[in-house]
Amino acid sequence: MMVGEPVLSVTGLQKRVRGRLIVKDVSFEVGEGEIFGFLGPNGAGKTTTIRMLVGLIRPTAGIIRISGHNLQSNPQEALRQVGCIVENPDLYPYLTGYENLYQLAWMQGPHAVARIAEVAERVRLSDRLHDKVRTYSLGMRQRLGIAQALLGNPRLLILDEPTNGLDPAGIHELRAFLRTLAAQGLSIFISSHLLAEMELLCDRVAIIRDGRVIRTGDIRTLVAEASTDVIWRVEPLDVAWPILCRHATDGRLTRVEGGVRCTMSDEQVSAATLELAERGCKLFEVARQRASLEDVFLQTTGGGLA
Repeated sequence: MMVGEPVLSVTGLQKRVRGRLIVKDVSFEVGEGEIFGFLGPNGAGKTTTIRMLVGLIRPTAGIIRISGHNLQSNPQEALRQVGCIVENPDLYPYLTGYENLYQLAWMQGPHAVARIAEVAERVRLSDRLHDKVRTYSLGMRQRLGIAQALLGNPRLLILDEPTNGLDPAGIHELRAFLRTLAAQGLSIFISSHLLAEMELLCDRVAIIRDGRVIRTGDIRTLVAEASTDVIWRVEPLDVAWPILCRHATDGRLTRVEGGVRCTMSDEQVSAATLELAERGCKLFEVARQRASLEDVFLQTTGGGLA
């Protein structure tokens, strides 16, 4: 549950390109210290939405507020609250980490230059700051890119596919690092195709399809709502089968190793258990199968990411 004013508030966002409505109706909020995932199939409008959030293109309709500042009417104050990385950060490999940070900080002003040491420590690069970037691992380059985004001391960090090219160890490291930033109060908006990683990383997600946000919620709640399959181990099965079919949501059972599977609500499970007991069946196990964020995504969009 969000407490206080959202750091990012998007209401009724639309974007028309060459007469076609690409983003039709996008609304969501991101709270302070929250990691918010933005999911959708290719062509759903994710990239267009992100480009509007960072001021690269203007929306056709709708309102974007960042720390209470209207992006359309007060872009300078709104964007001052934002740091952004789209896929791989732009870095000069022949310069040191410090020199890369200084190039950007110098353009932002003395306050940003003064923050170089602080952000380097925050992204855990202090001991390698004066090494050439070409000697950095991909994970270190991502952290240096995030350091660039933090120079202006933003309240909101926007990341588009930040795990591209990272190996499992690098992804794990980035996840832990982003969690640390969120714990320090930074709000993080992140778009990624890696649903299993998003489930581990994010607090809440929004799912977009055909230019509309069709589902938003806490990941634990969404996963719990999608966990509708139940495994039954019961004997005699010939007696139990019609009972379970009658109580199953769609009236169907599937044989699995050691039992049968069907879709049931908690109320249906209770009613079926009572009837099985009345018929003298022996119930050895009733186990609800936990869904994943991928299951939620597929149920919501009716397909894959591509």
